[in-house]
Amino acid sequence: MIYFTLNWFISFAITLFLIKTRKNNILLDFDLSGAQKIHRTPVPRVGGLGIYLSLWILLAYITFTKEYNYLLQNFLTASLPIFCLGLIEDLTKNISPQKRLLAAFISSALGIYLTNSYISYIDVKYLDSLFTFLPFAYLFTAFAVAGVINSINIIDGLNGLASIVSCIMFLSMAYLGWKEQDIQVVLIALGCIGAILGFFVFNFPRGFIFLGDGGAYFIGFMLAQISIYLVYTHKNISPWYPLLLFIYPIFETLFSIYRRKILRGISPGLPDGIHLHMLIYKRLMRWMVGSNINAHITKRNSLTSPYLWVLSAMAVIPATLFYNKTFILQIFCLIFIISYVWLYIRIIKFKSPKWLIVKKTDCKNYE
Repeated sequence: MIYFTLNWFISFAITLFLIKTRKNNILLDFDLSGAQKIHRTPVPRVGGLGIYLSLWILLAYITFTKEYNYLLQNFLTASLPIFCLGLIEDLTKNISPQKRLLAAFISSALGIYLTNSYISYIDVKYLDSLFTFLPFAYLFTAFAVAGVINSINIIDGLNGLASIVSCIMFLSMAYLGWKEQDIQVVLIALGCIGAILGFFVFNFPRGFIFLGDGGAYFIGFMLAQISIYLVYTHKNISPWYPLLLFIYPIFETLFSIYRRKILRGISPGLPDGIHLHMLIYKRLMRWMVGSNINAHITKRNSLTSPYLWVLSAMAVIPATLFYNKTFILQIFCLIFIISYVWLYIRIIKFKSPKWLIVKKTDCKNYE
């Protein structure tokens, strides 16, 4: 538990410091007009800095105490390109999506090189033979890691949403690490949870600070790399385990690409306000609808996140329970996709199930 406790305290302290220095304009997000923007006042969007630095400090601590964790060092080293470019984007708003995607590929390549782990099969007949050709396996792994990185960034739209969803996933991987007696994975996953929760207490429910691209990219990278390492190292873990584990953010990303490119004919890289979490915020969370008071908007924001925590847990729990049973994992992937599409269509057509709607106060003319 020292990994969890130490990382929580360090992340908490750094995040508090960043909030206290919020008068420094470079840390603040002044863009309040974007399609996915809910907050009404400038907020620091560099919360990922506390999470990232806390893990480096943890590495220094365990190196000093001679409990060396080479896997953590390799992960952190490989994450440098994607985290740094994400952080620069948080500070400047001037890094193109293409450059960030390139950084994701570079980090993925470093991860493959430093940990000697990659996606070596997907347990699908006639396709697994492709992975015997190493360039294909490496390229597939790079795309997969980049996909998870961007998917975590996409769901980072509400207070506490990406944080708790990620913690649930890290907890699952810590459990599998314990089952497989892989102490390095257990300690890294617990360290990540501690670091994220140190940030979380300031992000939820009030939204005093946001993860930013740097934080979301780093968390996505760590999730992807740990899962790849687990499946590659422990052959009894199905390659469909991480797919079901990440099915919520991954399918959110794929569905968004389909919705934008195929249905609307616009660039998949353009932001919009009709992700599932935004629809839930707008159409299911009807508490104080119409109020322009920041405290009311913030509360609606925070009340929305638990919907998605539960949705994600509905995939993470069976992934954890049936981690070595490919067919069952595939069935649950299909069930999740059907459930997601059903819920999305119901909400978009104003036919939301009444038991999902929170309707305490409608305030159309509240000033």
